[in-house]
Amino acid sequence: MSAARLIAFYLPQFHPIPENDEWWGKGFTEWTNTAKAKPRFPGHYQPHVPADLGFYDLRVSETRIAQAELAKQHGIEAFCYYHYWFAGKELIERPFKEVVASGEPDFPFCLCWANQTWSGIWHGEPNRILIEQTYPGEDDHRRHFESLLPAFTDRRYLRVDGRPVFIIFLTRGLPEPQRTLELWRMMAEDAGLSGLYLVGMSWDDHWNPNEYGYDAAILEKLPPLRQQWYSWRYPYQKVKRYLERKIGVPTIYDYAKVSSTLTPSSMHVTNMYPCVIPNWDNSPRSGVNGRVLHGSTPDLFRDHFRRALALVKDKPSDKRLVFIKSWNEWAEGNHLEPDLRFGRAYLEVVRDEVLQSSAFLDS
Repeated sequence: MSAARLIAFYLPQFHPIPENDEWWGKGFTEWTNTAKAKPRFPGHYQPHVPADLGFYDLRVSETRIAQAELAKQHGIEAFCYYHYWFAGKELIERPFKEVVASGEPDFPFCLCWANQTWSGIWHGEPNRILIEQTYPGEDDHRRHFESLLPAFTDRRYLRVDGRPVFIIFLTRGLPEPQRTLELWRMMAEDAGLSGLYLVGMSWDDHWNPNEYGYDAAILEKLPPLRQQWYSWRYPYQKVKRYLERKIGVPTIYDYAKVSSTLTPSSMHVTNMYPCVIPNWDNSPRSGVNGRVLHGSTPDLFRDHFRRALALVKDKPSDKRLVFIKSWNEWAEGNHLEPDLRFGRAYLEVVRDEVLQSSAFLDS
């Protein structure tokens, strides 16, 4: 019996698209920012250079197969692909659509609708809107569901209680969530499915997903992106941050201190799943406006990961979900994929801890 079902968020961006060519220049991908990153303060780990898989292109099927094999070898059950739907327009959808159409890799998956407006905020242009996230109404929700049905009916699609798992990133962004989610459940049943297992992302461990029509929630407490972080509560921190910006230093947080807040000792809401974060540094995208979790190591991540495993150990085996952010968000320093500094060390932590916890359950 496995101690946890590990789901790694997966960014399908690493290939050029016409929109990014127009917005950022011909051939732009996330590798563009990743490769040109530089250290911004003493001891700052940049750039992150990929090891085993190299600077890949996700249009190449062999790359996708190699990723799945690597994940499988280290105890990860599924990838959760970020999915982008803007009132009928999809972006960076090609890798996932090819996974569905080709039947390869033979590795489970689910989808997370990253329902956010794309702007230039992480590239130093906060007022530049690239494509806006809108919600035109029921007809659009129907078209959206129909576009996802080939994935939902795929035998590889991740299920809980026999239902395909579909995650919505900005839960508060979706108007009339109960009505929309009920529509999708009805359409799923009409298509011969057992319904949908609808999950919302939350930054509040007291948020009750059932009140908004969701079956469950993922607690993703990534404070560097949240304005309410403590660094702005005290005058000293404000002055310190002002001076750092003057000399080109991003906002820095100590991973050793912060990681203990990312997974609480207990969950206030029973149908909430933990999310672990091996690292975070979006300074390659954002420069001085970036946020850095500084000093992450495999051993510190091990402690963080163990706390997450403890949170799900008493759940039914089908619902021992632990989410990992992320498999391959390289321009945010947020990846399990091997790099030149740590190799497979973070992956080995995941594999070893799950094996050890599973052996304890079986004993």
